[in-house]
Amino acid sequence: MTLAKDIARDLLDIKAVYLKPEEPFTWASGIKSPIYTDNRITLSYPETRTLIENGFVETIKEAFPEVEVIAGTATAGIPHGAIIADKMNLPFAYIRSKPKDHGAGNQIEGRVTKGQKMVIIEDLISTGGSVLDAVAAAQREGVDVLGVVAIFTYELPKATANFEKAGVKLMTLSNYSELIKVAKVQGYIDADGLTLLKKFKENQETWQD
Repeated sequence: MTLAKDIARDLLDIKAVYLKPEEPFTWASGIKSPIYTDNRITLSYPETRTLIENGFVETIKEAFPEVEVIAGTATAGIPHGAIIADKMNLPFAYIRSKPKDHGAGNQIEGRVTKGQKMVIIEDLISTGGSVLDAVAAAQREGVDVLGVVAIFTYELPKATANFEKAGVKLMTLSNYSELIKVAKVQGYIDADGLTLLKKFKENQETWQD
């Protein structure tokens, strides 16, 4: 099995991902979705966690060999980023969603320097908005952001457009297409459910019609 399939299988097994095409979840954005993901649960399962962290390390070495610092997004990217930085023997920092309202008012915690080559770690990409805010915060400090690496992406067209517009390279360890294929093979969903899940990927507004 490929890494993307292995991670998809584990996310389903540990119930980090729920698929309910017939009873959709409502995301914070108001979108009705057949999928709900909580990748923080992966931290509680050492085998899955190791699979993911080793996947991150290999992906970073291959795609961004010149990396000098690893940064995690608050909050879900922080634990993964810290483990990755430790495995790679690299400095670690984390990026708040907004600057602190006290003290020095930092948005980036940890020491980063101008021109330093950074890879940012995120757990989940839906539209990419929050992690691209983190990229912009790092760039304001003069950091050279090489790219973003995440565990999972919903593969929404909006995310693709947002990353292209920002000129930021995105790599993910697994994705929605792999996940729904694995879910069908393992019996988590039936053929009708798979059809609905495919429609959601194509259009998040009309998939239930």
